[in-house]
Parts: sequence; C-alpha cells; structure tokens
Amino acid sequence: MAKVKKGYRIEKDTLGEVYVPRNALYGAQTQRAVENFPISGIKMDFPFTNSFVDSLGIIKDAAAKANKSLGLLAPKKANAISKAAKEVWQSKHNREFPLDVFQTGSGTSSNMNANEVIANLASKSSGIKIDPNDDVNMSQSSNDVIPTAIKISAHMDLVNKLFPTLDKLIETIDTKADSLKGTIKTGRTHLMDAMPIDFSQELGGWSAQLESSKEMLKILEQKLLELPQGGTAIGTGINAHPQFSKLFTVEVSKLTGHKFKPCDNLFQGLSAQDSSLQVSSELKNLAVILMKISNDLRWMNSGPLAGLSEIELKALQPGSSIMPGKVNPVIPEAVTMVAADVIGNDTTITVAAQAGNFQLNVMLPVICYNLLKSINILAGGMDGLADKAIKTFKVNKDSIERSLNKNPILVTALNPIIGYEKAAAIAKKAYKENRPIIDVAIEETDLSAAKLKKLLDPTKLTKGGIN
Repeated sequence: MAKVKKGYRIEKDTLGEVYVPRNALYGAQTQRAVENFPISGIKMDFPFTNSFVDSLGIIKDAAAKANKSLGLLAPKKANAISKAAKEVWQSKHNREFPLDVFQTGSGTSSNMNANEVIANLASKSSGIKIDPNDDVNMSQSSNDVIPTAIKISAHMDLVNKLFPTLDKLIETIDTKADSLKGTIKTGRTHLMDAMPIDFSQELGGWSAQLESSKEMLKILEQKLLELPQGGTAIGTGINAHPQFSKLFTVEVSKLTGHKFKPCDNLFQGLSAQDSSLQVSSELKNLAVILMKISNDLRWMNSGPLAGLSEIELKALQPGSSIMPGKVNPVIPEAVTMVAADVIGNDTTITVAAQAGNFQLNVMLPVICYNLLKSINILAGGMDGLADKAIKTFKVNKDSIERSLNKNPILVTALNPIIGYEKAAAIAKKAYKENRPIIDVAIEETDLSAAKLKKLLDPTKLTKGGIN
C-alpha cells in the first residue's frame, strides 16, 4: 500500500487506489473526476441554484424508500440512506460536490459523487457499512438518475423562482398600465411616428406577451413531472424491480409536494432530452419578450434632450466616469444581456439535445447547467425589471404632448373624408413647416376647426374604427 500523503486518505475503487482529501465525504470515483476534469471551474453545485444537488438527494432518498418497500434494502440501511440523503437535499453538504460541469456526458461522476457522500454519511450515522453502488445506487443507473435530476431540478426552479417573478412582472405592468390609462402618446412603427396609442395599450401588449409565454411554460412544466427513473442502464429497467419506477415517483411526490409520475416510454426518457429542449425554447421566447420590453423602455427613456424623452427611468447610479450628470437605463440594459445569454444557452441545449446516441444522451451535464442557468437569470432579471424599471418610471407628459400635437400621421383619420393623396400632402406640409396638423388641415380643407378637432382627437383615435 502506498504511503498516505499528508492531509489525504487512501480510497479504493475498481481501478485501484486514490488519494482523497482526508475530511472529504466523497470517495475515489469523485476524486478521479476532480482530477480528470479541471476544465471550467463551474461546479455542479451551481452558483445560481442548489436545485441540481438537491434533486440528487431527493432521488437517493426516494429510491431508498422504494427499495425498502419492495423488500430489496434492509430497513436499517434504507433509513440511514434516507436520513443522509435528506441532508443533501436540504443543501447541507453542497461543498462536497466539487465536480466540473464539463465531465463525462452521462453525468456518471456526479451520480457517484452523490452516492459516495450519502454512503459515507449513512455509514457514520448507522454504524454499518453502506456501499455507494450496491446500496445507495440500488435499482438505479447514472443513465436514469441524471435525466431525472434534470427534470426535478428544472421543475423546482420553474415553480419556485421563475413563475413567481413572471407573475410579479405581469402584475407590475398591469398596475402601471392602469395608472397610465388615458395618457396618450405617439405610436411608432419602423421607429417612425405612427398613430397615437394609450400608454395602457402599449403596456398591455407587453403583459399579453408575457401571459402567452407563461401559458406555454405551464404546459411544459407538466412534461417535467414525467420521470425516467427506473429505466436504469438503457431503458429496459435491468436490475430494477418492475414496480420500482412507480413507487419511486410516489416517494418523490411526497418529498416535493408535486405529483410526479413515470415516463410513458423509458427509452425516450434516457436517449432524448426533448422536454429540456422544449422548455429551453420557451425560455428563449421569454427572453426575446424581455428584450423587446427592455428596448422599448430604453427608447422611451432616451434623451433627455436629443431623444424621445417620453419617460424617465429612476436614476440608480451615475452613468459615466467622464460625463458628469449622465444617467443610463441600467436595469433594461442588464435585462437585455440576460436575454442574450438565455438565447445562447438555448443554442447550447439545442446542440446538446442532438447527442442522444442510441440509448443515451451524452451531454447531460451541460444541458442541466444551461437550462437551470436560463431559468434563474430570467427570474432575477424579471424581478429587477419589475421593481426598478416598470414600477418606478415616470411619464414626461409635456414631452409626449408636444410630440403628439405635431404628429403629422394624425392626418390618417381624415383619409375616409379627404382621401389618402390629399391627407399625405397635408402631412408633408405640416412636417416641413413644423406646425400642428390641425392648423394645416384648416387651411387645406373645407372642414371646420371644430370638426377637425373632433376628427383628430388623439384619445378618440386610440379606440380605432372610422371617425
């Protein structure tokens, strides 16, 4: 036996002896992975969420309970494993999960990381030898554990983080829209002046976009409740009891409070990442919506002298290290960067989802990382957008009224009366002479000032129809 290095202990696996940090709860296979994959420094205990590691604990807890019910695992062992696994899903040992995201594509290293940590904890608490493979990993394979962990962790973060902030953003926009009802501004298409619009209508469009995305995410959330656990190595369920999958999902449901169930087809559950890709695609759509909202806010806030200056976002920090007094739209800018990152994450997940070679996808860790990252940064971005941009911006009424009164496109309302060609001539003259459209229309038509005032009333024009 090799001499033990200071600060280390010797562990063994099927490949031989390994030096493991003396106080680490993990064992030989985890240590090999630490040494094999010093790639990014991004740990599977992600900086933005504990949900992946927590989900591994939930899986091991539920599996031990299911195996106990089936008479496959002695009660004393099962209880010790459940107790240790609970400490993992309560995020008490996250520092014991040091593995890089860029590891073996099945996530075997992360599964064994959990098995070793839980076996060590369970052995210490029970006083009996509990094996990482034979006991903690009973009726399981990395090939079904990691796809199951992806679904459980994504579901946890959707429900606990993204949906609450999405609801908050929608509610904040709706409240702001109600407060601005009757405030009329110049609409814009192609970034050019168009017909007038009520602020509440503009914000209502944002809200409707978000509601549509939420509706689709709610549908996809249900797909995440279908777990492939029980497929073991390739989907056939080798070394797992025929009832294991059903009992396992019952136990997961008890632990999480959400109704999980087995996948209809375990081969699909292991070989494909369809549901991850579908969720990611809708997260990308949500990111695009947030990009649109953020850019609208930036345009409306532009100026204050040489831009649109329709609104004033709350000043949160000095905007320049060289230009005194400059204030920038920092929250919308941050959210656009979140959106850009999520769009990139979706591309990664798209490429990774293609790696379902025969019976197993072999890019599972990077799918998990990017999916959970997208969920969490979208949640954070929406929270900031709601509290620090939508809720607090003020409307520059003088500015929007000046622009509205001089908007030559108001002449569109006269089309049914004087015709498109005549209306276009009036609009061009008003623009050229920088005069209100009503003044030019009085000169160029036989319509009275009172009639024109009624026809060109911006508030009435936001309601559509024919005047």
